[in-house]
Amino acid sequence: MVESFELTNYNFYSSRLDMELITNIVDTLKEILEEDKKQEQPLFLKVADDFIMNIARRVVQEKKKTFLIGITGESASGKTVFVDNTIEAVVRNKKEGIYTVIRQDDYYKDTSKELQEAGSYDALFKTGFSFDTPDVIDLKLMRNHLESLKKGETITSPKYDFVTCVSSPDGDVKKPAKVILTEGLYVLNEEVRDIMDIKVYVFTPIDVIKERWYKRAVSRGKTGEAADLQFKNVNETAQQYIRPTYQIADCIINGMVDKEYIKVITERIKARLAEVCC
Repeated sequence: MVESFELTNYNFYSSRLDMELITNIVDTLKEILEEDKKQEQPLFLKVADDFIMNIARRVVQEKKKTFLIGITGESASGKTVFVDNTIEAVVRNKKEGIYTVIRQDDYYKDTSKELQEAGSYDALFKTGFSFDTPDVIDLKLMRNHLESLKKGETITSPKYDFVTCVSSPDGDVKKPAKVILTEGLYVLNEEVRDIMDIKVYVFTPIDVIKERWYKRAVSRGKTGEAADLQFKNVNETAQQYIRPTYQIADCIINGMVDKEYIKVITERIKARLAEVCC
């Protein structure tokens, strides 16, 4: 006779109906992923084995829970564009409470004093200063803000000026929502990744990254030698801090996919799920 029985690492379904619905959602999402693989530029490059099951279970059994989605990738890989395009494709009703976006770029520490003392970006970079390591981001504050949003609290994010390097505490008011999206170089850093419900890595070829990065550098006051010095550092720090995080991501997204295809695949997902869940 069995005197005790303990369930370990087992997904418990509250009812047979839940189990059937979750199975149908999993099958539907797998079909869409197979269709996506056939595209010249597929959106999903890699998906963790348990990712689809976890998504399906959350949709069915955790409808009221806030989802915190962390999106990372190298500088100029397309993180911000991917987030904006996905929101545009998925969210038709812009009312409050549906989604909130936290940009890691807002959490750069104030380094205006260092820039002023150096006299120029060229001189600053020659001292060995880097804008592309985790310690220049206030990850502790960002984590606190994300946790507050998950608890239903309103926060005010800081505001950072990429030209002057000034950080102001009076940024944008961010309200709690069903989905919280946070994107940036270090959102999957060990200081914050444990609070993410879904971890996404945006992959883009290095030659494309380089072209995008130099175009953006001009708007941030960096040209010539200053830009060259920083991009060299960007590549080195990406190898050390960012690229390894693809291994812990739930899914790897193609940073080359255009807005129109994101719209197509999201519409396909919504339509198929509507049929399954009706």
